[in-house]
Amino acid sequence: MGTAALAAPADDTVVVGLSADITTFDPAAISSRDNANIARHIFGTLHTIDGEGMETPDLAESYEVSEDGMAYTYTLRDGLTCHDGEALTAEDAAYSFNRAADPENGFTGNTPGFIFSSIDFQSADALDERQVKINLGQPNPIAFGLINEVYIHCKDSYEAMSLDEASSNPVGSGQYRLADWTRGSEITLERVGNNANFEKIVWRIIPEASTRAAELIAGNVDIIANVSPDQMDAINAREGAQVIPIQGTRRMYVGFNLSDTMAQEPGGDAIQDPMVRRALQYAVDVPTICKQLLNFECERMTGIVNPPNANQDLEPYPYDPEKAEQMLDEAGWPRGEGGTRFPIRFQAGPGRYLNDASVVQAIAQYLGDVGLDVELDLMEWSSVYIPLIRERNAGPLYFIGSGGALWSPLYDMADLSAVDAGTNYTHWDDPRWFDRWADINAAETDEERRVIIDEMLEVFYEDGPWLHLYFQPDFYGVSDRINWEPRPDEKIYLFGAEVTPS
Repeated sequence: MGTAALAAPADDTVVVGLSADITTFDPAAISSRDNANIARHIFGTLHTIDGEGMETPDLAESYEVSEDGMAYTYTLRDGLTCHDGEALTAEDAAYSFNRAADPENGFTGNTPGFIFSSIDFQSADALDERQVKINLGQPNPIAFGLINEVYIHCKDSYEAMSLDEASSNPVGSGQYRLADWTRGSEITLERVGNNANFEKIVWRIIPEASTRAAELIAGNVDIIANVSPDQMDAINAREGAQVIPIQGTRRMYVGFNLSDTMAQEPGGDAIQDPMVRRALQYAVDVPTICKQLLNFECERMTGIVNPPNANQDLEPYPYDPEKAEQMLDEAGWPRGEGGTRFPIRFQAGPGRYLNDASVVQAIAQYLGDVGLDVELDLMEWSSVYIPLIRERNAGPLYFIGSGGALWSPLYDMADLSAVDAGTNYTHWDDPRWFDRWADINAAETDEERRVIIDEMLEVFYEDGPWLHLYFQPDFYGVSDRINWEPRPDEKIYLFGAEVTPS
């Protein structure tokens, strides 16, 4: 575990080691969690929400919801400024929403692809210098939490930049500004606000798990994400750092891309059949993958929603390869000469998730054991795989993790808020799911809403577009020099982190 000799971070600097590279700082184009973690320090939001769903003001001091639930009016704090020195007003806030929604910009990031499709965003209006109104197409019980994920940026600067320029030159509203970006290597942020403890945050891109661990042990970094199971003992055995485990909320799954285009690919026609998709649920031994490859005991997930909010009547699919084979036979895909049922491509971008290269290889083997001829296609994460995901062109099978939350089942379900939602990478279009969103929004009580949610989750469990895997555990390596507590939702926010008192 050798590493280059670097100077230990200064007391006014915190250094974070990330496993995956980032691609953009355009607030409307950001879609990955690592990218968003950095951006959130550059851009403020109207309010902020913690992992349990508790709200606190950020750029806005308060908000009001219209009687019909279709307008949210925020009052900004007085005296806000953008990083370009201009006053930050309601016009900037409205622009941040409307720019992301403008179809001419062609954005596919989290804001237009997930948030706006979930809340049926219509427009944003500046009512005066400090009041901005967000207009929805229909009421939404979790709109308050989703609106809080939109990054606020500064109109004058962005109108003067091309989209290419905006991707590299963020002009934000948050506690830090971008000082330097060496692509593929390092991002340095400098503090400009008063609500953060460090003068600098340095984010280092360190793809190799063993190298991240070595850098932590050497004292060159303070926090590392995605500690590999085989590195945990080495870190905990040394003085100066420890591994902090936390049960995360990210849903790990194999997606079935059900688009018409993928139906023309080898195996793409087979997975159009819900019975084939259901059969493959029985083919993969998820608890063994968790135990042997991720170093934790897991109960397989039953669907898209985190356990506290899931349908409690559903039982995880057991590992039963004989049943999988029987169902594949019945579905019309018997083993042919050589024992193969059908070929299929399985795509993944290793290096982003916990021991993901080994996980996808194990899944491919399990699918091969029941007769699929799996072509495992591993590609670079940020520049090759993520564009495929954003364009909804990965597949026919693909491996991905989708960030979740504990504060509402609807947040987890909002990945599939509409057939054309940017996060519906599967192109699934079952009306028993998508038609029920109107019923959820019309429900008058939480009890009524819960009945509908459970019915939708049962459809997803039986005929849905995910091969259900596990909720990823998160293992962070943290230097004893730093006092910082990880969140269950993978949001590495460092505003309250501090040097441990000596």
